[in-house]
Amino acid sequence: MTYPCDLAFYTADTPNGQKISIFLKEAGLPYEQFDLDLERGDQHQPDFLKINPNGKIPAIVDRKAGLSVFESGAILSYLSSKTGCLLPTTEAESIAVQQWLHFQVGGIGPMLGQLWWFLHASKTGNAEAIQRYQKQSLRLYQVTDTRLSESAFIASNSYSIADIAAFSWLRTWQELKLDITPYPHVRKWLDKIAARPAVQAGLLATNAVSRVTTDRLCATGG
Repeated sequence: MTYPCDLAFYTADTPNGQKISIFLKEAGLPYEQFDLDLERGDQHQPDFLKINPNGKIPAIVDRKAGLSVFESGAILSYLSSKTGCLLPTTEAESIAVQQWLHFQVGGIGPMLGQLWWFLHASKTGNAEAIQRYQKQSLRLYQVTDTRLSESAFIASNSYSIADIAAFSWLRTWQELKLDITPYPHVRKWLDKIAARPAVQAGLLATNAVSRVTTDRLCATGG
């Protein structure tokens, strides 16, 4: 079977989907995009579960290599290693990128994700849960702000996949009703990342409403 692109990208307009979209644009990789309707349950369909048994986006299929990769952190690491794009040049930088990437995957994503759910998806409301996740989310903003007070980017003085991963979540502070005024380094960093053309293109590409083609997109990153 002939495919238009070697890389298939399964996504939705969420922070985790945006991470991969941004990287694909940064790397200038051609890819075929499949937009999953999460409310309809596309992520639980048998064909997709063969790619990601956990039924979550994002996921990719490297058709040329004959393998699939799921979990956003693993995808970012795989694509960076495969393409050389945003690949650290020293062992120390590699370790730093991985530890801050894991900080996002294990901390920022889960805490901010739970806060979003209790604010916008819960039908019963839970003030105690909202207070807990607000507190934890702001603590993570503080950790990030402290780090950015001593480093131009999260992992080192070079832009990396750790920045992409954290940016897609930390940019949602307004939606999460968080006051990030006390974190000037985070605010400056968010503006710096948001100004990158590839970041803007990556965010746009995951927003199905803004695109003419909503089912599939074979695109080259810019």
